[in-house]
Amino acid sequence: MSTKRAAIFDVDGTLVDTNHLHVVTWWEAFRQGGHRVPMRDIHRAVGLSGDDLIEHLLRKDRDRADDEQFVAAHHALYATYFDRLPALDAAGDLLRALAGRGWTIVLATSASGPELAALRRAIGADDVILGAASADDVADGKPAPDPVQQARELAGVPSERAVFVGDTVWDMKAAVRDGVVPVAVLSGGIPRADLETAGAHAVYGDPADLLERLDSSVFADGE
Repeated sequence: MSTKRAAIFDVDGTLVDTNHLHVVTWWEAFRQGGHRVPMRDIHRAVGLSGDDLIEHLLRKDRDRADDEQFVAAHHALYATYFDRLPALDAAGDLLRALAGRGWTIVLATSASGPELAALRRAIGADDVILGAASADDVADGKPAPDPVQQARELAGVPSERAVFVGDTVWDMKAAVRDGVVPVAVLSGGIPRADLETAGAHAVYGDPADLLERLDSSVFADGE
């Protein structure tokens, strides 16, 4: 029986400190389209794919012809930050430490294309990242299990041989639905209680906190 195990990571809010950049740029995209959406509501929706985020935040009887405009505006506004996206402390070190313990590292994110490339540059650990599964690659994004399942398939492991680390309720729900172990970080700004209610097996402050406590975490069994 194979001993291979996969450590699957969300990116925004989990490895890179970008959630509030998404909040501001989605807020502006909606404002340009004539919608006033509270930033607190946008924050709770970050982590969904663009189409799902719009569906979640705007009334269902909206003019769906505007959706493409919102997505395009968000992409354009967010792209202005691509050259200075801030990795969370020890994000790259955490991935390298896990790879050194024999874990296969895969990303599962709603980001894709130039945005995902910019995030990976910020993390600076491409030498240990096998690949990435994005919402664009699957029929349904998180909280559906599809992105986590695809990340597992990239790594070539069954659900019982994988751990998924994320920062949102959507991440935890996707992990639970796929059957992998859900681990949460607080660096995306979502309350601990919400993450635990959504299924988090353990909750850490940020990548640096998880790295410091790796030997007492679910990852300790990976060697």
